[in-house]
Amino acid sequence: MAAIGPTPPPLPPAPTGDFFDATQWAVITAILDAVIPSITAASTATDATAHTHRGIDDELLESATARVRSTMVCPPSPDLLKSLLEERPSANPAMVSALRHTLNAIPESSRRTLGSALTALSTRPGSFLLTGSTTPLHEQSLAEREAVIQRWSKSWFGTPRLLFKTFTTLGKINWVQNSELLAQATGFPAVPVNWKLPEDIFEFEFMKWERGDEPVVVETDVVIVGSGCGGGVVAKVLAEAGHRVLVVEKGYHFDASQLPMSQAAGSFHMFESNGVLSSVDGSLNLVAGSTWGGGGSINWSVSLQTQGFVRKEWAEEHGLPFFETAEYQASLDRVCEFMGVVEGEKVRQTHRGRMLLEGSRRLGWPAAVCPQNSGGGEHWCGHCHLGCGSGEKQGPAVCWLPAAAAKGAKFVEGLAVDGIVWDEKLTANGENKAVGIRGTWTSRDAAGGVIGPDEERIKRQVVVKAKKVIVSAGSLNSPLVLMKSGLTNPHIGRNLHVHPVNFLAGVYEEDTRPWEGGIITSVCTNFENLDGKGHGAKLESTMSVPFGLLSGFPWRSGLDYKLNALRLRHMAVYISLARDRDTGRVFPDSITGKPVVDYRISPFDNAHVLEGLVGLAKICYVTGAKEIHAYVPGLEPFVRPERSSNAGEGALDLGITDPNFVAWLAKLKATGSSVPDAPFTTAHQMGSCRMSSHSGAGVVDSKGKVWGTEGLYVADASVFPSASGVNPMVTVMAIADWIARGIAEELKSE
Repeated sequence: MAAIGPTPPPLPPAPTGDFFDATQWAVITAILDAVIPSITAASTATDATAHTHRGIDDELLESATARVRSTMVCPPSPDLLKSLLEERPSANPAMVSALRHTLNAIPESSRRTLGSALTALSTRPGSFLLTGSTTPLHEQSLAEREAVIQRWSKSWFGTPRLLFKTFTTLGKINWVQNSELLAQATGFPAVPVNWKLPEDIFEFEFMKWERGDEPVVVETDVVIVGSGCGGGVVAKVLAEAGHRVLVVEKGYHFDASQLPMSQAAGSFHMFESNGVLSSVDGSLNLVAGSTWGGGGSINWSVSLQTQGFVRKEWAEEHGLPFFETAEYQASLDRVCEFMGVVEGEKVRQTHRGRMLLEGSRRLGWPAAVCPQNSGGGEHWCGHCHLGCGSGEKQGPAVCWLPAAAAKGAKFVEGLAVDGIVWDEKLTANGENKAVGIRGTWTSRDAAGGVIGPDEERIKRQVVVKAKKVIVSAGSLNSPLVLMKSGLTNPHIGRNLHVHPVNFLAGVYEEDTRPWEGGIITSVCTNFENLDGKGHGAKLESTMSVPFGLLSGFPWRSGLDYKLNALRLRHMAVYISLARDRDTGRVFPDSITGKPVVDYRISPFDNAHVLEGLVGLAKICYVTGAKEIHAYVPGLEPFVRPERSSNAGEGALDLGITDPNFVAWLAKLKATGSSVPDAPFTTAHQMGSCRMSSHSGAGVVDSKGKVWGTEGLYVADASVFPSASGVNPMVTVMAIADWIARGIAEELKSE
C-alpha cells in the first residue's frame, strides 16, 4: 500500500523537570491554565470549579461563539467548539510533556530567573508585589489569575510586562502546537494536501564508529563544519574540483519519508535549542536550523539575489570591491541555476501572496514575485518549515550535498565540533595554521533514532586532519567555534545583524487556507529605503502553520484568544522585516557552551518595523480584510464597519482615507511596536564573523580566510559585512561559491 503520510521521529520522554519544585510547577501550571483557560457558561460554574474553569456570562458566551461561527466557511460543530473552549493545558498530557521539553531547552540562567519569579508568586509578599493580592497566585481563582495577566500587560513597569510576554507566549505555543481539537476545528492538516513520497530519495551514508577510548583520526583534504547553505555549496564545489571533502554536522539527517514533522517534533528535532532561543533580555525570538542541511532544510525557498545598493555598500563602505564585479554576479546566477530557481508567472501565488501584490498595486507601491528554489516544481506543500516532504525545495540536503556525494564527499552527522586543531609550529608569517578539527561524535540509538537513552548511544572523540578547514556553522555557531579555538579577534561574535520582524494579520471573509502553498511568494519593497541609505522594511508573508501565525497573536483574554485562533483558515499574516543598521553579539553560555544572543532592537530599526506594519495594514484594508490585528500589545484590532445601506450607489469608497481606519492607524503609530513587549522574531542571522578589507575591521578577508591564520576559512551568513536586506540564502550560497573556488585554486597551486 502506498504511503499516506510521513513517519516523523518521536519526541523523547518528557524531562523530569527537577529544575522546578512542586510549588513552582503548581504556579506555572496555574498561569498557563489562565492563559488558555477552560471556558464554560456561568450558569454551569460553581464555587468548586472556580479554580479550574472560567465561567463566562451565558449571553456573552453564546453571542461571541455565534458571531465567530457565522464568519467561518467551515465552522466547527457545537460539540467540537464546546470541547475546544473547555480544553486547558494541565489536563492534556501532551501539553504537560511539551511544557517540560520547552523549559528544559531554555538556558539554565533563564530558567533560574523564571524559577525565582514563580517562587515569588507562590508567597504572600511576592504575590502582593506582582499581583496586588496577598493570596499566592496559584491559589487564586481562574478569573482572578486571568485578570492579573491582563494587568501585567498594561503595567508601567518592565518586569510585569516581561512576565506577561513570557507566560502568554509559553501558553500559546504550548496549546497551538499540541491541541488536536484546534487542528480539527480549524481544518489544519497534519500532513500537506496531496502528500506523497518523492520518487527519488537520496540515501546518505554517514561515517560511524564502534565504542572505544582512543580518539578516531580521519584524514581528508578539506573538512567543512556545517551542512547548511554555505557548507553545502562549498562541499559541492570542492568535491567537483577533485578534492577529498568531509562534511561534519552536529545535527542529524531526516529524509523525506519523515517530513514534514509535527509542529512539536519539528521544533525539537530541527531547530537550534529545540526551537526555544531568545535574546538575553527576552525581546527577540530566534529561529535557526540545527539539522542536516542546516537552515536550508527549514527555510522558505525565497531566492532573492543581493540588491545593488547593498553590493555597492559592501564594495565602497567596507572596501570589498568584489561585490560589484561580474564575478560575484556569476556566482549568484550559478547557484540559482543549479537549484532550478523559478520566478515570475511560474510561481503560483497563495492567497496572501496575491493580496500583497494586489494591495501594493492598488496603493501604487512597488512589489514583485519572489523567486523560489523549487527545481522547476510548484512546491505547494506549505509545511516545509518543518521539513520539506515533497523533496521539491532544492536545499542542501536535496541538491548540493547529494551532488558533493556523487564526487566522493564523505559525511558525519551528530558531531559537535569542540575546536580547531592547530599546527604545532607557526607559519613563516607568525600565524597559526589550521590542520583539522576535533569534536565529539554521538551515534544514533539502537533503533536508529536520536532520542534513545545514553547507554544505547556511542560517544567518541574524533580528530579530523585536513589541509583546509571551512567553518560553515551559521552566524550563531561559527563565531563560537572560533572562540573555543583560542582566537581573540574582538570582532568575533560581534556585528550581529538579524533582520528583526513583527507581524500583522488580516482576517478575510474568504477561506485563505494559509497552510497551503509557497510560504513567501511575493514582496513589497516600498519601504526598503526609509533613511536614504538602504535601511527600511520589506513586507512579506510568513510561515503559516498554526504556531507560526498564532504564537505571537495578541492575547487579550482566554476567550478572545481561543475564538480568534478558530479563524486561522481566514487569516493572512505578514511580516515587516527590517534591514537593521544596528547590531548585537553572540557568545557562548558559560555552562553549556551554546549560543547566547545579546541583541536589542534599536529605536532606529524599530521605527522602520512600525512603518512596515502601517503599510501592511493599508494593504489588508484595500484588499478587503474584515479585521486587522497588528501584533502590538495594548492595541485593539481594526474591525471594518459594515457599509451603511443609506450610503447609496454613488457613495464614494474612501479606501485608506476612511476616517475609522485613519483613526486606528493613528492608534497603531502612537502605541508603537514596543521593545521588549512585541513578539519580535528573526529567522536571519548575519555578520558575526564579518568580511573586511583589513584585520582591524572584521574576522575574515575577501576570500573568506580568517585574519591572522592559515588554512582556516568561514563560509556562511556570518561573513556578511552588514545585513543583506533580503532573505539571505542566495547571498550565502554565492559567497560560499566564491570562497570555495578560491580555496580550490589554492589547493591546486599547493
